Amino acid sequence: MLSEKSTATVRATLPAVGAAIGDITELFYTKLFAAHPELLRDLFNRGNQAAGLQKQALAGSIAAFATHLVAHPGQRPDVMLNRIAHKHASLGVTREQYPVVHEHLFAAIAEVLGDAVTPEVAAAWDEVYWLMANALATIEERLYAARQVAAGDVWREWTVTGRTEETADCATFRIAPADGAPAPAHLPGQYVSVQVELPDGARQIRQYSLSRAPGCPTRAITVKRVHGQGGPDGEVSHHLHARVHAGDTLRVSAPYGDLVLRDSAAPLLLASAGIGCTPMLSILEHLAGTGHAAPVTVLHADRSPADHPLRDDHRALTHKLADSSARFWYEESAGPDDGEGRLDLAGVPVAAGTLAYLCGPLPFMRSVREQLLAKGVEAADIHYEVFGPDLWLASA
Repeated sequence: MLSEKSTATVRATLPAVGAAIGDITELFYTKLFAAHPELLRDLFNRGNQAAGLQKQALAGSIAAFATHLVAHPGQRPDVMLNRIAHKHASLGVTREQYPVVHEHLFAAIAEVLGDAVTPEVAAAWDEVYWLMANALATIEERLYAARQVAAGDVWREWTVTGRTEETADCATFRIAPADGAPAPAHLPGQYVSVQVELPDGARQIRQYSLSRAPGCPTRAITVKRVHGQGGPDGEVSHHLHARVHAGDTLRVSAPYGDLVLRDSAAPLLLASAGIGCTPMLSILEHLAGTGHAAPVTVLHADRSPADHPLRDDHRALTHKLADSSARFWYEESAGPDDGEGRLDLAGVPVAAGTLAYLCGPLPFMRSVREQLLAKGVEAADIHYEVFGPDLWLASA
């Protein structure tokens, strides 16, 4: 891990680097995209760039990694690294791209911090960067090998075989490999990346959970149309809703994602909010198909029943299990059997030894995680999926 000399230097300079990391990452992306405009066009999320979210994510991941190395010299933050590596693998990132990032990141560090970047400081942070980059590249190469594909070669053409409008803002797209070959195997809870060509020629990529169980003959993704709420609308979600129908072709990656159901006879708790229900549906369908007998508690929060994607499937799959219960919370129009407002575990029994799986906005997952910890669930038994640029935030 980090050498003793570099650990002392990083510890001493972490406050200064942390204070300037926002300026560093903003300048980094300016330099990177000036040199490689194709990365903004075809790899990075332009919406997150426009909103400043990608800058915050890079700053957060570097600071979190460096802080962990200093605080725990003999350990690696593998939860964070695995989550980022799965995302990178779904995008086709390769080891050869890390030197490009290094070049522009360290040019930005030198420009922002100036004379404070002594050779000793530069060497220490260089060591931090390559520890993180090499760890990610190694994990990503293992993920590619497990899929039996060359590094980065994760894309195939898929045909949309059907489309169903689930709510006013959610549509399910059923997809199959365009060449007629079998769909690649996936684990319950995993996602795929989808790349679409937009009217300006950009080929933007987003991730969507597979909402069918691995044993099902068809694959499906359920896409929620993203409204900007002060920022740009979701380019890819709006494109899919407006332009993609049965018979069209999509470019889809191999499945990845580390929020996967572990084989266990333990009690399970599946909590979701909004479109976060989609990986839970895959897990539920898998449990029902394999005759899972241990208790399963299914919880979901949404704005209203009309906004709850796949609501009937969510309840029906739960009822197929031998020992299960489902409870939904709605902020509006809650029925007599529903909870009102935000998800509240106060009246929900949580069995000893429960394994919990969470998916939804970060504030939702933090709230549910705190409630589960208060009920005695071990931190190591709470697993969650993070979409968007904030993969590092849920690393604890």
